[in-house]
Amino acid sequence: MIDNILLAFSSLFANKMRALLTMLGIIIGIGAVIAIVTLGDSLTGSITDSMNSMGASNITVSLQQKSSDDAGALMFGRTDPGAEDLITPTMIEEYRTQFGDKIRAIALSRQLGNGEVSSGENTATVSITGVNTDYQTLDGPTMLSGRFVRDEDGERMVAVVSDVFVESVFPNSQNVLGESFDVTVGNAVMRFFIAGVYEYEENGFISMDNSDPVTTVYIPVETARRLLSESEGYESLTIMGASGEDSTALMEQTESFFASYYTHNDSYTIAASSLESMLSTMTEMLDTVKLAVAAIAAISLLVGGIGVMNIMLVSITERTREIGVRKALGARNLDIRIQFITESVVICLVGGVFGIALGVGLGALGASLVGTPAKPSIAAIGMAAGFSMAIGVFFGYYPANKAAKLDPIEALRYE
Repeated sequence: MIDNILLAFSSLFANKMRALLTMLGIIIGIGAVIAIVTLGDSLTGSITDSMNSMGASNITVSLQQKSSDDAGALMFGRTDPGAEDLITPTMIEEYRTQFGDKIRAIALSRQLGNGEVSSGENTATVSITGVNTDYQTLDGPTMLSGRFVRDEDGERMVAVVSDVFVESVFPNSQNVLGESFDVTVGNAVMRFFIAGVYEYEENGFISMDNSDPVTTVYIPVETARRLLSESEGYESLTIMGASGEDSTALMEQTESFFASYYTHNDSYTIAASSLESMLSTMTEMLDTVKLAVAAIAAISLLVGGIGVMNIMLVSITERTREIGVRKALGARNLDIRIQFITESVVICLVGGVFGIALGVGLGALGASLVGTPAKPSIAAIGMAAGFSMAIGVFFGYYPANKAAKLDPIEALRYE
């Protein structure tokens, strides 16, 4: 077998250009497949990491309007719900009592809107959000000083601001805890007292100008409710499951629990969703597209295999006399067959190695262009190597069998 491999390599080196052209179809086919799989896996991994960092397993529970013709059906269009339609604190507490061992936090929030803060010549634009204690567990910022909003704050006018806000409004203050500031929202002017300062983090979107970013001011959710003159209830809430909990099962149980309160509500019901379910659907779509494109690219492997068969037939014609000499010296048909199949496999394997290198390189380049880390697929590389061998055996067998069946006398006469 080693002699056959060495003989195959000597044949390749003897006809370098012809061998390269023969392997070109294999190189392009395998390179294209690996590049597509690498880029697809990189995009999928990047999307997965991004969604996980956003809390992919968190469950969002929200009101959904029922259609007018079917009280049990859901529709996307919606009107403002009344006080009787909202998710009440009583429902939330009953849910917490029943599922307390399966959940880690229930985040509640209310948007008060954007406002303008001014302190002498210093100004800042802020977004005011009312939150509860559990909000920090789900999506809360990193505290630099003071504390975050607590449920015990009730309707107090306390606020948690960012370090960017402090630099804009209190540039000369070393400690702003306990300091007050006035914020104008619409026609209303409200005064808050700073209870904590958090670290501002960029959200990834680049501002088109050089203005200061709009940072969030967190206030107690009950304070936001009072300032908005809203009913005691929520249109949506976010739930974080306990560590190791099956988020899909918990989502279904959560939807069933809250929906039970709306069986006699003709306008609204409850729907639960999570980024994880969206991620699963998106991943399946990306995998389908990736496989479809890879299958199209793999067609060139068929062309490459036909090229290998063609060059092997030419090689047999050129080496007919050599085959006759070997058979005259006692070589069996099996020996001749193995010799040419080995040569075909070597051609395909060498082409496969070049194709793998090309595919990994193109995949890494494509991943870098779209801004994701490259993740070459070991499985795809292994399959490419195995497929190269399979092509060599499949398309090399017919020429090898033809060579093995040559009559030694006729072969020796061949010129």
